[in-house]
Amino acid sequence: MTVLHLADAGEAADLAAFLGRLIHYDRAAAVRLQAAGTKLAVFGRPPSFEVLAIRAARLAQPYGSGLDDRLDVTVSAGELLESVDESAATAVVPAAVTGPPWAGVLPPRGGWRPEPGLPEPDAVRTLVAAVVAEFRSRTGQLAPERRTRAELDSIGREIWSRTIGATGLPVRAAHAAQALGFLRPRRATASGASGSAGDAGELGLFSSGAWLRLRTPYGSVAVRRAGLGALDVSVRR
Repeated sequence: MTVLHLADAGEAADLAAFLGRLIHYDRAAAVRLQAAGTKLAVFGRPPSFEVLAIRAARLAQPYGSGLDDRLDVTVSAGELLESVDESAATAVVPAAVTGPPWAGVLPPRGGWRPEPGLPEPDAVRTLVAAVVAEFRSRTGQLAPERRTRAELDSIGREIWSRTIGATGLPVRAAHAAQALGFLRPRRATASGASGSAGDAGELGLFSSGAWLRLRTPYGSVAVRRAGLGALDVSVRR
């Protein structure tokens, strides 16, 4: 049995919250875990958004299991969630499962370059709220006979494929970040000042080959850029 010792109860709670949100969109969700040193990365793919979500967590001590100093396994998100003990700041790694296709192809480890043009966090949250309201309005106005899955999907594709400004980042990436709890607003301290960068901080947009990544202090969302085919994939085993 492999036990992950997270840095503190807060890390365990954040991991549990992330897993819970993934399961909300897919009860049979799988996640790919990678751990090395004191860093843990959890990859998931909420099907409604067609993006890859990455939640990083700190470990209390360098990972090590017998002779292995790295962990790389795909497991059930639900079983991992059930094993999280927030008070003890631990999680038990479940038995490996046959991973879905996305789990075999992850974004590159390095080579990420900053991309300009991303609006301020409040503007991104406002944009997400506006397009969600537009989707609800447009689908709500459909006549009953037109409320088919194909029609709803068509409206969704048109809205969520729009790009944010001139960045090339599709709106669905920001929507996913919001739904997964990555776009939390800045918290205030007792003095009324904004929290530290570790509490909120700024958004960042980065590119590496065919990938774009929206990074926040709470997690990242990665998406393949349109028209680049299967370039620059990273098959991690």
